[in-house]
Amino acid sequence: MRMKLSVKHTVDRWFNKIAKNPALSVTVSILWLMVVAWVAFGWNLGNTGLIDETEPLFAEASRQMFVTGDWITPFFNGDTRFDKPALIYWCQAIAYHIIGVNEWAVRLPSAIAAFGLVCLAFYTIQWYLAKQDKLEQVSRPTRRYLISFTAAALMALNPETIIWARTGVSDMLLTGCMASALLCFFLGYAEKEGSRGEINSKFKIQNSKFKIEDSMPMPHDATCSTWGDPKTAVAPLFHNKWYLAFYVLIAGAILTKGPVGIVLPGLIVAAFLLYVGKVREVSREMHLLVGILIIIALSVPWYALVIWRNGWNYINSFFGYHNLERFTEVVNGHSAPWYFYFLVVLLGFAPYSVYLPASIIRLRFWQRSHWRSLERFQQFGLFAWFWFACVFAFFTIAVTKLPSYVLPLMPAAAILVALLWSDLFSDTETRQTIPVSPSSTPSISTSLLRMSGWVNLVFLSVLATALLNITHILGTDPAISNFHELIQQSGLPLIAGIIWLVCAVLVAGLLLSRRWNYIISINLIGFVAFIIFVLTPASFFIDQERQLPLRELSAVILEAKQPNEELIMLGFKKPSVVFYSHIHVNYLKFPQEAVEHIKNQAAKGLKPPSVLLLAEQKKFLQMDLQPDDYKNLSTKGAYNLVRVPFKKMKNQKIDIS
Repeated sequence: MRMKLSVKHTVDRWFNKIAKNPALSVTVSILWLMVVAWVAFGWNLGNTGLIDETEPLFAEASRQMFVTGDWITPFFNGDTRFDKPALIYWCQAIAYHIIGVNEWAVRLPSAIAAFGLVCLAFYTIQWYLAKQDKLEQVSRPTRRYLISFTAAALMALNPETIIWARTGVSDMLLTGCMASALLCFFLGYAEKEGSRGEINSKFKIQNSKFKIEDSMPMPHDATCSTWGDPKTAVAPLFHNKWYLAFYVLIAGAILTKGPVGIVLPGLIVAAFLLYVGKVREVSREMHLLVGILIIIALSVPWYALVIWRNGWNYINSFFGYHNLERFTEVVNGHSAPWYFYFLVVLLGFAPYSVYLPASIIRLRFWQRSHWRSLERFQQFGLFAWFWFACVFAFFTIAVTKLPSYVLPLMPAAAILVALLWSDLFSDTETRQTIPVSPSSTPSISTSLLRMSGWVNLVFLSVLATALLNITHILGTDPAISNFHELIQQSGLPLIAGIIWLVCAVLVAGLLLSRRWNYIISINLIGFVAFIIFVLTPASFFIDQERQLPLRELSAVILEAKQPNEELIMLGFKKPSVVFYSHIHVNYLKFPQEAVEHIKNQAAKGLKPPSVLLLAEQKKFLQMDLQPDDYKNLSTKGAYNLVRVPFKKMKNQKIDIS
């Protein structure tokens, strides 16, 4: 017991020292954020090849912009690519210009978006907890810093965020813009204090003997001292910088993925304001009409240019097929049952997702009168709940379903769980006997926390068991013939199982000893170990077995290809070949189709009199070509690269039955 108290006293004294030294506070915060971001987003970011099939589509479209100088219309493989707006392509093309055309440049925009979001969330939670301490007349630097550190780690170190922050597609950039916009909205919303805040401020002035050290600058302090003073000169239109940032980031979200970039944040903000009864009030202080004009001015010009250049082809493809139809119909076979996103959140935010029910129940969001009576900043947990629920409900209603669609709710999930853990930290200073304000976050019951802890234990045990038997769960991969055997030989399933079993044992020990504070740390440490010893080696293993053969064949194609010689890809689509070989690829699905196409090209008398054929070995054998009908150039993994001369095909009858 003495040792436990001594450790706690040492930690409290250390954080008190940090809180009293602004320079030290900033330094420690930056170091923590950089370490978390490097482990989650930066480590080996560009040391593996592009992953088929979506990532190379973005990478090559951006490369085409970089090479051709056409920053309006995205192209892939000679065809227009209207799937996504231009912002992600612009970011990748700029990265190409700075560090060259490589995997690091492809993924850097996603990693930067994730890092920026984590930093803003860290600041917001630090600010919220500092405001809460001031209102409650208590100093809790240990709580403030540990919860902020935990929230940043939860937001970065979860499977969903790590996957998309390390992938060069638009999903993480959309989440970065959208989630940052929502955080900026709340900071702007909470900046304006109501009458209760004014009364509390007077009360604090009268109690001059009480002092709280606060090292984090707050938005209210930064603006109201000058622009909020009616005696000063006429205030600028947007004296609240957070609302302005909100509008700019919404424009970025629209340029990243289209209408969803404004529809979803708008739905979240509107639902929240309706619930707390502040729609008209906040709409006026946000200068909503001016904000809409800002969004239009920043986002519409590119849409106008691309529509002017491509007309109804773009309107029908992007707004019709890739937006309206994805919401109302199944697109590309991406259908799933109604409970699909329950599973995605459970696994995508694992292992912390087991604490989401307790985090939500803790809020008692159904007590509307209670929430409406609070100061604006005290409604942070409620806002995070609306954020989480609206994103979840929106994409559950949508007919087309993909795991990446609910990525924007992961920051809200991290905030909810972090706020749950904030209840476990007791005061380190004497609290005033007179209550200043009603509590915004009723403390959770011990039984609810204990129940969540035991669910955590069961989840970790099941996860460990599943990973130990992963070869019986995973399907086959046609690109890796002996996939299951290679996975088992790598030893990764055993390592993964041991990591989570050890975590389960430690969590059980903490539950039995009632040391609740450390349970979330065990989950975080376990996940970091999982990244280092399992996910990273697994990514290199999959890259070597699945993607490396295609990169090697792309290099052979660059050397062997004759001027104007056509490249045919038979039976599969691997866009990475287009990116790495820098040439046009003709995709053909069936062997008969390939044979007929080659015969037609031979009849035209084209130069050079041959084609390059890249095919899976199974599909290639189905073409029934004789050994003297082609020249084998290379065989890598499951793929064959051959040259088929036209003279061998001209009058040849091939039976492909």
